[in-house]
Amino acid sequence: MADDPGKVLIWTDGGCKPNPGPGGWAAILRFGGTEKELSGYSPATTNNQMELTAACAALEALTRPCAVVLHTDSEYLRNGMERWVKGWVRNNWRNAAKEPVKNYDLWQRLLAAAKPHRIEWTWVRGHAGDPMNERADVLATRAREAGVSAAAPPARAPAAGRG
Repeated sequence: MADDPGKVLIWTDGGCKPNPGPGGWAAILRFGGTEKELSGYSPATTNNQMELTAACAALEALTRPCAVVLHTDSEYLRNGMERWVKGWVRNNWRNAAKEPVKNYDLWQRLLAAAKPHRIEWTWVRGHAGDPMNERADVLATRAREAGVSAAAPPARAPAAGRG
């Protein structure tokens, strides 16, 4: 994939195993010849929360207003930003069923992170061979697995003298 001159290209992914459960997120940022990888872990979360967190972290890492193409395999994230958020704000963060919007805190964080930028939200099919989406998925999975391993209690040695 050729870089788009003057634009920051971002690929994000997030997930849990099981959902809900421990999760990981990742983002890859590319501008010109420079790349930066970000990732993180949460012990108790959902797939959607990890997808939103990845986008937040990526946009928060930008140090000045930018033109951005953000690639995501999350229709929840893309539709939320392109179609639903204006209605949610207008309806005091209530959805079409008049219920509170789920993940309100993350949507607020994402709106703040997105505000200084011009963002093109691009959906890519997950697990369909897009190399950068696959790479983001690997990074998110590694973050989740590393977090789970680090959080696991140490193995206990068998008690001596029993037998």
